[in-house]
Amino acid sequence: MQTSDPPPSNEHPPRIAVVPVDAVAQARRVVTAKLDWRRTFVAFRHRNYRLFFAGQLVSLIGTWMQTVAMGWLVYDLTHSPFLLGLVTFLSGLPMTLLTIPAGVLADRVPKRAVLIATQIAAMLLAFAIAGLTYWKIVTVWHIAIIGLLLGVTNAFDMPTRQSFVVDMVGKDDLMNAIALNSSMFNGARVIGPALAAVLIATVGEAGCFFLNGLSFLAVIAAYLAMRLTLTVPQSVVRSLKQETLEGIRYVWGNPVIRDTMLLIAVVSLFALPYGMLMPVFARDILKAGPKGLSYLFVANGIGAFLGALTLAVIGDTLPQRWLFFGGLFGFFAMTFAFAFSQTLWLSAVLLLGAGWAMTISFATANTVVQLRTPDELRGRVMGIYVLAFIGLGPFGSLLSGAIARAISTPFAVAFGAAVCAIATLIVARLLPRESARAA
Repeated sequence: MQTSDPPPSNEHPPRIAVVPVDAVAQARRVVTAKLDWRRTFVAFRHRNYRLFFAGQLVSLIGTWMQTVAMGWLVYDLTHSPFLLGLVTFLSGLPMTLLTIPAGVLADRVPKRAVLIATQIAAMLLAFAIAGLTYWKIVTVWHIAIIGLLLGVTNAFDMPTRQSFVVDMVGKDDLMNAIALNSSMFNGARVIGPALAAVLIATVGEAGCFFLNGLSFLAVIAAYLAMRLTLTVPQSVVRSLKQETLEGIRYVWGNPVIRDTMLLIAVVSLFALPYGMLMPVFARDILKAGPKGLSYLFVANGIGAFLGALTLAVIGDTLPQRWLFFGGLFGFFAMTFAFAFSQTLWLSAVLLLGAGWAMTISFATANTVVQLRTPDELRGRVMGIYVLAFIGLGPFGSLLSGAIARAISTPFAVAFGAAVCAIATLIVARLLPRESARAA
Protein backbone atom coordinates (compact mmCIF):
# COMPACT_ATOMS: atom_id res chain seq x y z
CA MET A 1 0.00 0.00 0.00
CA GLN A 2 1.28 3.44 -0.84
CA THR A 3 2.49 5.99 1.68
CA SER A 4 0.15 8.98 1.82
CA ASP A 5 -0.09 12.09 3.89
CA PRO A 6 -2.20 11.70 7.05
CA PRO A 7 -5.52 13.52 7.19
CA PRO A 8 -5.35 17.08 8.51
CA SER A 9 -5.34 17.31 12.28
CA ASN A 10 -8.27 19.71 12.32
CA GLU A 11 -10.53 17.30 10.43
CA HIS A 12 -13.06 16.02 12.95
CA PRO A 13 -14.77 12.71 12.29
CA PRO A 14 -18.57 12.80 12.10
CA ARG A 15 -20.50 11.97 15.23
CA ILE A 16 -21.99 8.48 15.27
CA ALA A 17 -25.21 7.45 16.92
CA VAL A 18 -26.80 4.02 17.34
CA VAL A 19 -30.45 4.05 16.35
CA PRO A 20 -33.14 1.41 16.99
CA VAL A 21 -33.71 -1.68 14.92
CA ASP A 22 -34.83 -0.74 11.42
CA ALA A 23 -36.13 -2.61 8.39
CA VAL A 24 -32.85 -4.47 8.13
CA ALA A 25 -33.68 -6.10 11.49
CA GLN A 26 -30.55 -4.80 13.16
CA ALA A 27 -29.35 -1.77 15.07
CA ARG A 28 -27.35 0.49 12.79
CA ARG A 29 -24.92 3.38 13.13
CA VAL A 30 -25.66 6.57 11.26
CA VAL A 31 -23.80 9.85 10.77
CA THR A 32 -25.37 12.64 12.79
CA ALA A 33 -23.17 15.55 11.66
CA LYS A 34 -23.90 17.73 8.63
CA LEU A 35 -22.66 16.68 5.24
CA ASP A 36 -19.04 17.69 4.69
CA TRP A 37 -18.52 18.58 1.03
CA ARG A 38 -14.74 18.43 1.53
CA ARG A 39 -15.02 14.66 1.86
CA THR A 40 -16.37 14.42 -1.68
CA PHE A 41 -12.80 14.13 -2.96
CA VAL A 42 -11.07 12.72 0.11
CA ALA A 43 -9.49 9.84 -1.87
CA PHE A 44 -7.39 12.40 -3.75
CA ARG A 45 -5.17 12.84 -0.70
CA HIS A 46 -3.46 9.62 -1.82
CA ARG A 47 -0.79 10.31 -4.47
CA ASN A 48 -1.12 6.94 -6.17
CA TYR A 49 -4.86 7.39 -6.52
CA ARG A 50 -4.40 10.84 -8.09
CA LEU A 51 -2.10 9.30 -10.70
CA PHE A 52 -4.54 6.44 -11.28
CA PHE A 53 -7.51 8.78 -11.68
CA ALA A 54 -5.78 11.06 -14.19
CA GLY A 55 -4.42 8.24 -16.33
CA GLN A 56 -7.62 6.23 -16.28
CA LEU A 57 -9.72 9.28 -17.22
CA VAL A 58 -7.73 9.86 -20.41
CA SER A 59 -7.78 6.17 -21.29
CA LEU A 60 -11.50 5.78 -20.61
CA ILE A 61 -12.37 8.71 -22.85
CA GLY A 62 -10.61 6.83 -25.63
CA THR A 63 -12.35 3.58 -24.69
CA TRP A 64 -15.79 5.19 -24.93
CA MET A 65 -14.90 6.71 -28.28
CA GLN A 66 -14.04 3.22 -29.49
CA THR A 67 -17.18 1.69 -27.96
CA VAL A 68 -19.47 4.09 -29.82
CA ALA A 69 -17.52 3.78 -33.05
CA MET A 70 -17.50 -0.04 -32.94
CA GLY A 71 -21.23 -0.23 -32.25
CA TRP A 72 -21.98 2.14 -35.10
CA LEU A 73 -19.57 0.36 -37.45
CA VAL A 74 -21.07 -3.08 -36.74
CA TYR A 75 -24.62 -1.89 -37.27
CA ASP A 76 -23.63 0.09 -40.37
CA LEU A 77 -22.02 -3.04 -41.85
CA THR A 78 -24.81 -5.48 -40.95
CA HIS A 79 -28.05 -3.54 -40.23
CA SER A 80 -28.83 -6.38 -37.83
CA PRO A 81 -29.55 -6.00 -34.10
CA PHE A 82 -28.90 -9.74 -33.75
CA LEU A 83 -25.38 -9.49 -35.20
CA LEU A 84 -24.80 -6.44 -33.03
CA GLY A 85 -25.70 -8.58 -30.05
CA LEU A 86 -23.58 -11.49 -31.35
CA VAL A 87 -20.47 -9.32 -31.65
CA THR A 88 -21.06 -8.00 -28.15
CA PHE A 89 -21.48 -11.58 -26.95
CA LEU A 90 -18.16 -12.68 -28.44
CA SER A 91 -16.28 -9.68 -27.07
CA GLY A 92 -17.62 -10.35 -23.59
CA LEU A 93 -17.32 -14.14 -23.56
CA PRO A 94 -13.79 -14.14 -22.06
CA MET A 95 -15.17 -12.17 -19.11
CA THR A 96 -17.44 -15.12 -18.41
CA LEU A 97 -14.70 -17.73 -18.62
CA LEU A 98 -11.63 -16.00 -17.23
CA THR A 99 -12.52 -13.51 -14.48
CA ILE A 100 -12.35 -16.06 -11.64
CA PRO A 101 -8.90 -17.41 -12.66
CA ALA A 102 -7.85 -13.79 -13.17
CA GLY A 103 -8.92 -13.08 -9.61
CA VAL A 104 -6.68 -15.89 -8.38
CA LEU A 105 -3.80 -14.34 -10.35
CA ALA A 106 -4.51 -10.96 -8.73
CA ASP A 107 -4.08 -12.57 -5.30
CA ARG A 108 -0.80 -14.23 -6.31
CA VAL A 109 1.28 -11.65 -8.21
CA PRO A 110 1.89 -7.87 -8.04
CA LYS A 111 -1.25 -6.20 -9.36
CA ARG A 112 0.54 -3.32 -11.08
CA ALA A 113 2.46 -5.70 -13.38
CA VAL A 114 -0.79 -7.34 -14.49
CA LEU A 115 -2.43 -3.96 -15.11
CA ILE A 116 0.45 -2.64 -17.22
CA ALA A 117 0.42 -5.80 -19.35
CA THR A 118 -3.32 -5.60 -19.99
CA GLN A 119 -3.14 -1.92 -20.99
CA ILE A 120 -0.34 -2.60 -23.48
CA ALA A 121 -2.37 -5.43 -25.03
CA ALA A 122 -5.50 -3.26 -25.31
CA MET A 123 -3.44 -0.49 -26.94
CA LEU A 124 -2.12 -2.83 -29.63
CA LEU A 125 -5.62 -4.12 -30.38
CA ALA A 126 -6.91 -0.57 -30.78
CA PHE A 127 -4.18 0.19 -33.31
CA ALA A 128 -5.00 -3.05 -35.16
CA ILE A 129 -8.67 -2.22 -35.69
CA ALA A 130 -7.73 1.34 -36.60
CA GLY A 131 -5.53 0.01 -39.40
CA LEU A 132 -8.15 -2.41 -40.69
CA THR A 133 -10.79 0.30 -40.75
CA TYR A 134 -8.53 2.94 -42.30
CA TRP A 135 -7.60 0.64 -45.18
CA LYS A 136 -11.30 -0.26 -45.64
CA ILE A 137 -10.77 -4.00 -45.30
CA VAL A 138 -12.59 -4.38 -42.00
CA THR A 139 -15.42 -6.90 -41.73
CA VAL A 140 -17.78 -7.76 -38.92
CA TRP A 141 -15.68 -10.84 -38.18
CA HIS A 142 -12.52 -8.75 -37.85
CA ILE A 143 -14.36 -6.71 -35.25
CA ALA A 144 -15.59 -9.84 -33.50
CA ILE A 145 -12.08 -11.37 -33.30
CA ILE A 146 -10.50 -8.16 -32.01
CA GLY A 147 -13.37 -7.81 -29.56
CA LEU A 148 -12.76 -11.37 -28.37
CA LEU A 149 -9.08 -10.63 -27.75
CA LEU A 150 -9.95 -7.37 -26.04
CA GLY A 151 -12.32 -9.35 -23.83
CA VAL A 152 -9.40 -11.53 -22.72
CA THR A 153 -7.39 -8.47 -21.67
CA ASN A 154 -10.40 -7.01 -19.85
CA ALA A 155 -11.01 -10.30 -18.05
CA PHE A 156 -7.59 -10.01 -16.40
CA ASP A 157 -7.69 -6.24 -16.03
CA MET A 158 -11.00 -5.71 -14.26
CA PRO A 159 -10.71 -7.98 -11.20
CA THR A 160 -7.14 -6.80 -10.68
CA ARG A 161 -8.05 -3.13 -11.03
CA GLN A 162 -11.07 -3.46 -8.75
CA SER A 163 -9.00 -5.11 -6.02
CA PHE A 164 -6.15 -2.61 -6.53
CA VAL A 165 -8.25 0.35 -5.33
CA VAL A 166 -7.96 -0.57 -1.65
CA ASP A 167 -4.16 -0.79 -2.06
CA MET A 168 -4.16 2.85 -3.15
CA VAL A 169 -6.54 4.39 -0.60
CA GLY A 170 -7.15 1.92 2.24
CA LYS A 171 -10.52 0.82 3.60
CA ASP A 172 -11.46 4.14 5.23
CA ASP A 173 -11.60 5.93 1.87
CA LEU A 174 -12.75 2.95 -0.19
CA MET A 175 -16.37 4.00 -0.78
CA ASN A 176 -15.24 7.49 -1.75
CA ALA A 177 -12.66 6.09 -4.18
CA ILE A 178 -15.22 3.72 -5.74
CA ALA A 179 -17.66 6.62 -6.13
CA LEU A 180 -14.94 8.77 -7.71
CA ASN A 181 -14.02 5.87 -10.00
CA SER A 182 -17.63 5.82 -11.15
CA SER A 183 -17.57 9.58 -11.70
CA MET A 184 -14.39 9.18 -13.75
CA PHE A 185 -15.84 6.31 -15.77
CA ASN A 186 -19.07 8.14 -16.46
CA GLY A 187 -17.43 11.50 -17.04
CA ALA A 188 -15.59 9.69 -19.83
CA ARG A 189 -19.00 8.47 -21.05
CA VAL A 190 -19.95 12.11 -21.55
CA ILE A 191 -16.78 13.23 -23.31
CA GLY A 192 -15.95 10.08 -25.29
CA PRO A 193 -19.23 9.67 -27.22
CA ALA A 194 -19.35 13.40 -27.96
CA LEU A 195 -15.87 13.22 -29.48
CA ALA A 196 -16.80 10.02 -31.29
CA ALA A 197 -19.75 11.72 -33.00
CA VAL A 198 -17.47 14.47 -34.29
CA LEU A 199 -14.76 12.05 -35.38
CA ILE A 200 -17.14 9.61 -37.09
CA ALA A 201 -18.59 12.50 -39.10
CA THR A 202 -15.18 13.95 -40.02
CA VAL A 203 -12.41 11.33 -40.11
CA GLY A 204 -14.44 8.15 -39.66
CA GLU A 205 -14.36 5.33 -37.17
CA ALA A 206 -10.64 4.72 -37.75
CA GLY A 207 -9.81 8.03 -36.10
CA CYS A 208 -11.68 6.97 -32.95
CA PHE A 209 -9.78 3.69 -32.79
CA PHE A 210 -6.38 5.32 -33.35
CA LEU A 211 -6.89 7.98 -30.67
CA ASN A 212 -8.03 5.31 -28.26
CA GLY A 213 -4.75 3.49 -28.83
CA LEU A 214 -2.81 6.64 -27.98
CA SER A 215 -4.89 7.21 -24.84
CA PHE A 216 -3.53 4.04 -23.22
CA LEU A 217 -0.13 5.72 -22.92
CA ALA A 218 -1.56 7.95 -20.17
CA VAL A 219 -2.65 5.12 -17.88
CA ILE A 220 0.51 3.10 -18.52
CA ALA A 221 2.59 6.12 -17.50
CA ALA A 222 0.44 6.57 -14.38
CA TYR A 223 1.02 2.99 -13.24
CA LEU A 224 4.76 3.31 -13.82
CA ALA A 225 4.90 6.54 -11.79
CA MET A 226 3.25 5.07 -8.69
CA ARG A 227 5.27 4.54 -5.52
CA LEU A 228 4.20 1.22 -4.05
CA THR A 229 5.47 -0.70 -1.06
CA LEU A 230 7.47 -3.69 -2.23
CA THR A 231 5.87 -6.94 -1.16
CA VAL A 232 7.11 -10.50 -1.52
CA PRO A 233 4.33 -12.68 -2.95
CA GLN A 234 3.51 -15.67 -0.82
CA SER A 235 4.68 -18.98 -2.19
CA VAL A 236 1.91 -20.80 -4.01
CA VAL A 237 1.14 -24.00 -2.14
CA ARG A 238 -2.33 -24.72 -3.49
CA SER A 239 -3.67 -25.38 -6.96
CA LEU A 240 -5.68 -22.97 -9.05
CA LYS A 241 -8.76 -25.12 -8.44
CA GLN A 242 -8.31 -25.04 -4.65
CA GLU A 243 -7.88 -21.28 -4.52
CA THR A 244 -10.82 -20.75 -6.85
CA LEU A 245 -13.07 -22.97 -4.72
CA GLU A 246 -11.97 -21.09 -1.61
CA GLY A 247 -13.19 -17.82 -3.12
CA ILE A 248 -16.49 -19.36 -4.24
CA ARG A 249 -17.10 -20.91 -0.81
CA TYR A 250 -16.47 -17.57 0.86
CA VAL A 251 -18.96 -15.77 -1.39
CA TRP A 252 -21.62 -18.46 -0.96
CA GLY A 253 -21.16 -18.52 2.79
CA ASN A 254 -21.64 -14.76 3.17
CA PRO A 255 -25.38 -14.09 2.68
CA VAL A 256 -25.04 -10.38 1.92
CA ILE A 257 -22.32 -10.86 -0.71
CA ARG A 258 -24.09 -13.91 -2.18
CA ASP A 259 -27.51 -12.26 -2.56
CA THR A 260 -25.99 -9.03 -3.85
CA MET A 261 -24.03 -10.86 -6.53
CA LEU A 262 -26.99 -13.03 -7.54
CA LEU A 263 -29.14 -9.96 -8.06
CA ILE A 264 -26.39 -8.20 -10.00
CA ALA A 265 -26.14 -11.28 -12.22
CA VAL A 266 -29.87 -11.09 -13.03
CA VAL A 267 -29.58 -7.38 -13.87
CA SER A 268 -26.56 -8.08 -16.06
CA LEU A 269 -28.49 -10.71 -18.01
CA PHE A 270 -31.77 -8.88 -18.51
CA ALA A 271 -31.46 -5.11 -17.95
CA LEU A 272 -27.94 -3.93 -18.80
CA PRO A 273 -28.07 -4.93 -22.52
CA TYR A 274 -30.14 -1.79 -23.18
CA GLY A 275 -26.81 -0.07 -23.88
CA MET A 276 -25.94 -2.58 -26.60
CA LEU A 277 -29.23 -1.78 -28.37
CA MET A 278 -28.75 2.01 -28.39
CA PRO A 279 -27.60 2.09 -32.06
CA VAL A 280 -30.93 0.47 -33.01
CA PHE A 281 -32.91 3.08 -31.06
CA ALA A 282 -30.87 5.94 -32.54
CA ARG A 283 -31.05 4.80 -36.14
CA ASP A 284 -34.38 3.00 -36.57
CA ILE A 285 -36.71 4.22 -33.79
CA LEU A 286 -35.64 7.80 -33.05
CA LYS A 287 -34.29 8.44 -36.60
CA ALA A 288 -31.44 10.44 -35.07
CA GLY A 289 -28.33 8.97 -36.74
CA PRO A 290 -24.83 8.91 -35.21
CA LYS A 291 -25.28 12.35 -33.67
CA GLY A 292 -28.41 11.16 -31.88
CA LEU A 293 -26.56 8.06 -30.72
CA SER A 294 -23.89 10.26 -29.16
CA TYR A 295 -26.62 12.31 -27.43
CA LEU A 296 -28.02 9.14 -25.86
CA PHE A 297 -24.61 8.00 -24.64
CA VAL A 298 -23.77 11.47 -23.35
CA ALA A 299 -27.07 11.78 -21.47
CA ASN A 300 -26.60 8.36 -19.91
CA GLY A 301 -23.05 9.30 -18.98
CA ILE A 302 -24.06 12.63 -17.43
CA GLY A 303 -26.63 10.88 -15.28
CA ALA A 304 -24.11 8.28 -14.17
CA PHE A 305 -21.52 10.99 -13.45
CA LEU A 306 -24.02 12.87 -11.27
CA GLY A 307 -24.93 9.61 -9.54
CA ALA A 308 -21.29 8.99 -8.70
CA LEU A 309 -20.88 12.49 -7.27
CA THR A 310 -24.10 12.04 -5.31
CA LEU A 311 -22.73 8.87 -3.77
CA ALA A 312 -19.38 10.54 -3.02
CA VAL A 313 -21.25 13.17 -0.98
CA ILE A 314 -23.94 11.10 0.78
CA GLY A 315 -22.59 7.55 0.56
CA ASP A 316 -21.45 7.49 4.19
CA THR A 317 -24.63 9.07 5.56
CA LEU A 318 -27.42 6.82 4.26
CA PRO A 319 -28.04 3.08 4.78
CA GLN A 320 -26.44 1.07 2.02
CA ARG A 321 -29.67 -0.90 1.66
CA TRP A 322 -31.55 2.25 0.64
CA LEU A 323 -28.88 3.21 -1.87
CA PHE A 324 -28.69 -0.26 -3.41
CA PHE A 325 -32.37 -1.14 -3.77
CA GLY A 326 -33.56 2.41 -4.37
CA GLY A 327 -31.04 2.81 -7.17
CA LEU A 328 -32.09 -0.46 -8.78
CA PHE A 329 -35.81 0.36 -8.80
CA GLY A 330 -35.09 3.80 -10.23
CA PHE A 331 -32.95 2.26 -12.96
CA PHE A 332 -35.63 -0.24 -13.96
CA ALA A 333 -38.34 2.43 -14.08
CA MET A 334 -36.26 4.68 -16.32
CA THR A 335 -35.21 1.97 -18.76
CA PHE A 336 -38.78 0.65 -18.99
CA ALA A 337 -40.01 4.11 -19.95
CA PHE A 338 -37.09 4.60 -22.37
CA ALA A 339 -38.14 1.49 -24.27
CA PHE A 340 -41.36 3.19 -25.40
CA SER A 341 -40.08 6.73 -25.96
CA GLN A 342 -40.44 8.03 -29.52
CA THR A 343 -38.61 11.35 -29.14
CA LEU A 344 -34.91 11.98 -28.77
CA TRP A 345 -35.10 14.54 -25.95
CA LEU A 346 -37.35 12.34 -23.78
CA SER A 347 -35.14 9.31 -24.40
CA ALA A 348 -32.10 11.34 -23.37
CA VAL A 349 -33.76 12.51 -20.15
CA LEU A 350 -34.79 8.96 -19.26
CA LEU A 351 -31.29 7.65 -19.91
CA LEU A 352 -29.89 10.42 -17.73
CA GLY A 353 -32.09 9.20 -14.87
CA ALA A 354 -31.18 5.59 -15.58
CA GLY A 355 -27.48 6.37 -15.42
CA TRP A 356 -27.87 8.25 -12.14
CA ALA A 357 -29.79 5.46 -10.43
CA MET A 358 -27.67 2.61 -11.78
CA THR A 359 -24.40 4.18 -10.64
CA ILE A 360 -25.62 4.72 -7.10
CA SER A 361 -26.78 1.11 -6.86
CA PHE A 362 -23.79 -0.63 -8.41
CA ALA A 363 -21.12 1.50 -6.72
CA THR A 364 -22.80 0.75 -3.39
CA ALA A 365 -22.78 -2.97 -4.20
CA ASN A 366 -19.08 -2.82 -5.07
CA THR A 367 -18.31 -1.15 -1.74
CA VAL A 368 -20.39 -3.63 0.27
CA VAL A 369 -18.61 -6.59 -1.33
CA GLN A 370 -15.10 -5.17 -0.84
CA LEU A 371 -15.62 -4.08 2.76
CA ARG A 372 -16.86 -7.57 3.69
CA THR A 373 -13.96 -9.35 1.98
CA PRO A 374 -10.59 -10.11 3.66
CA ASP A 375 -7.50 -8.82 1.87
CA GLU A 376 -6.18 -12.28 1.02
CA LEU A 377 -9.40 -13.16 -0.86
CA ARG A 378 -10.13 -9.79 -2.48
CA GLY A 379 -8.85 -10.65 -5.96
CA ARG A 380 -10.89 -13.86 -6.13
CA VAL A 381 -14.06 -12.30 -4.72
CA MET A 382 -13.80 -9.36 -7.12
CA GLY A 383 -13.27 -11.85 -9.93
CA ILE A 384 -16.62 -13.41 -9.04
CA TYR A 385 -18.16 -9.93 -8.75
CA VAL A 386 -16.91 -8.99 -12.23
CA LEU A 387 -18.29 -12.29 -13.54
CA ALA A 388 -21.73 -11.38 -12.17
CA PHE A 389 -21.57 -7.75 -13.30
CA ILE A 390 -19.78 -8.02 -16.66
CA GLY A 391 -19.14 -11.68 -17.39
CA LEU A 392 -22.78 -12.59 -17.89
CA GLY A 393 -23.31 -9.58 -20.13
CA PRO A 394 -22.50 -11.49 -23.35
CA PHE A 395 -25.38 -13.87 -22.72
CA GLY A 396 -27.63 -10.93 -21.92
CA SER A 397 -26.62 -9.23 -25.17
CA LEU A 398 -27.28 -12.38 -27.16
CA LEU A 399 -30.66 -12.86 -25.44
CA SER A 400 -31.72 -9.25 -25.95
CA GLY A 401 -30.58 -9.30 -29.55
CA ALA A 402 -32.63 -12.45 -30.20
CA ILE A 403 -35.73 -10.98 -28.50
CA ALA A 404 -35.31 -7.75 -30.46
CA ARG A 405 -35.16 -9.68 -33.74
CA ALA A 406 -38.09 -11.97 -32.87
CA ILE A 407 -40.42 -9.32 -31.40
CA SER A 408 -39.04 -5.78 -31.21
CA THR A 409 -36.20 -3.80 -29.70
CA PRO A 410 -38.48 -1.82 -27.33
CA PHE A 411 -40.00 -5.05 -26.05
CA ALA A 412 -36.56 -6.52 -25.36
CA VAL A 413 -35.62 -3.55 -23.14
CA ALA A 414 -38.99 -3.35 -21.36
CA PHE A 415 -39.07 -7.11 -20.74
CA GLY A 416 -35.59 -7.04 -19.19
CA ALA A 417 -36.51 -4.17 -16.85
CA ALA A 418 -39.69 -5.95 -15.71
CA VAL A 419 -37.91 -9.25 -15.00
CA CYS A 420 -35.25 -7.47 -12.93
CA ALA A 421 -37.82 -5.48 -10.95
CA ILE A 422 -39.53 -8.73 -9.90
CA ALA A 423 -36.18 -10.30 -8.94
CA THR A 424 -35.25 -7.22 -6.90
CA LEU A 425 -38.53 -7.35 -4.99
CA ILE A 426 -37.83 -10.97 -4.07
CA VAL A 427 -34.25 -10.29 -2.92
CA ALA A 428 -35.32 -7.17 -1.01
CA ARG A 429 -37.68 -9.31 1.07
CA LEU A 430 -35.02 -11.94 1.73
CA LEU A 431 -31.97 -9.75 2.34
CA PRO A 432 -33.01 -8.10 5.67
CA ARG A 433 -32.91 -11.42 7.51
CA GLU A 434 -29.64 -12.31 5.80
CA SER A 435 -28.14 -8.91 6.66
CA ALA A 436 -28.94 -9.40 10.31
CA ARG A 437 -27.10 -12.68 10.41
CA ALA A 438 -24.10 -11.37 8.49
CA ALA A 439 -23.67 -8.16 10.44
